[in-house]
Amino acid sequence: MNKQDQPLIFELSNPGRIGYSLPDLDVPEVNIDDVIPSDYLRVEEPELPEVSELDIMRHYTALSKRNHGVDSGFYPLGSCTMKYNPKINENVARYNGFAHIHPLQDESTVQGALELMYDLQEHLKEITGMDEVTLQPAAGAHGEWTGLMMIRAYHEANYDTARTKVIVPDSAHGTNPASATVAGFETITVKSGEDGLVDLEDLRRVVGPDTAALMLTNPNTLGLFEENILEMTEIIHSAGGKVYYDGANLNAVLSKARPGDMGFDVVHLNLHKTFTGPHGGGGPGSGPVGVKADLIPFLPKPVLVKTEEGYHFEYNRPQSIGRVKPYYGNFGINVRAYTYIRSMGPDGLKAVTENAVINANYMMRRLAPYFDLPYDKHCKHEFVLSGRRQKKLGVRTLDIAKRLLDFGYHPPTIYFPLNVEECMMIEPTETESKETLDAFIEAMIQIAKETEENPEIVQEAPHTTIVSRLDETLAARKPVLRFQKQ
Repeated sequence: MNKQDQPLIFELSNPGRIGYSLPDLDVPEVNIDDVIPSDYLRVEEPELPEVSELDIMRHYTALSKRNHGVDSGFYPLGSCTMKYNPKINENVARYNGFAHIHPLQDESTVQGALELMYDLQEHLKEITGMDEVTLQPAAGAHGEWTGLMMIRAYHEANYDTARTKVIVPDSAHGTNPASATVAGFETITVKSGEDGLVDLEDLRRVVGPDTAALMLTNPNTLGLFEENILEMTEIIHSAGGKVYYDGANLNAVLSKARPGDMGFDVVHLNLHKTFTGPHGGGGPGSGPVGVKADLIPFLPKPVLVKTEEGYHFEYNRPQSIGRVKPYYGNFGINVRAYTYIRSMGPDGLKAVTENAVINANYMMRRLAPYFDLPYDKHCKHEFVLSGRRQKKLGVRTLDIAKRLLDFGYHPPTIYFPLNVEECMMIEPTETESKETLDAFIEAMIQIAKETEENPEIVQEAPHTTIVSRLDETLAARKPVLRFQKQ
């Protein structure tokens, strides 16, 4: 029996109980062997539980309560912008004209959907300061790869094939070097200075005629705005390279600053982060990519265009890198993002950034006395703490994360970025109230005090969850993915 909840459905099984009812068969019965080859049939019938419909409903309802999401609790996962998904987005995404269409329909029958996609591209161009946008990429890392492939195609078109290296800061998202590698580039690391920003002298040292691009997140993963961004982009452009903007942290600068105005040539956006699409297990991602004018010929095809006759897809793009996703992107997420942008308007999007920054700085200052603050300066949408002083008392950052589960919170991102010892990266987003922030802060303060007074409570956490502390190594190497009857 588990710590809480009713027994699992297998434990409720009782011979003869039925959890479903079907209408009488109104078609001729057939021999199953005539329909399905015997090689594909089970040798033995599976041992399934025999339970009532009520037991089934309670079983799955109980399982649903074990999940944690933005609709059920605070989710301060740094660098992921796990903010509330407005339900108006869901309503609009379910309109028949959006939900019940098919990508193979004739373009004349889906003009409304194409107009939404085109209009979304126009809004994203304005928000980012780019000249054109594609909605094809399926998520952020896919957008990174798409942008890098366009940069590669650009250099090849200019017979500049010696540019084989992509520069990535040591605080970058892990997907950045991975995407560069998959796109066929070699990754070169540029160091951060003591202020947490890119070291300009080290950047000048690593840049050269073999530089294809610099990949940069701004604000960076420490939650700090790169103060020398214009100088950085100029260094790369002077060397003949392109500058790529990882838009995972766009929530920090929305309607306040635009990547295109900072000198970036390519930007990807996470619509499932900044623009409130369901995130993670709640739904697919969407990673549109924006480019400056000289990269437009290399956009994935087909390209959505507007003519006097209406909206249609243009396939005649000889320099295109080709299609990067079946059909035209994750349309449902695009509908949600479009609804959010139109609902918020320019003033609302500006307020998003202002409140996200205020919330992060409020939490950072309140928690600074209890944890180490590696960078004691104004942050943007997120901030990092270090559990170094707790580690000296025998409590790791992992223990703190586990203990937060007992308070009903999803832990923040831990041990990332790698350049901060015992790192905790916390992003409250703009959608949380001061009361929620205060409650989380008090939980963190209590954990800090427990570390000093009774560290075993933290070291052995969690205490109230369905599953107790796991052996992470064993769970990763030998996961148990199905129920095993005792």
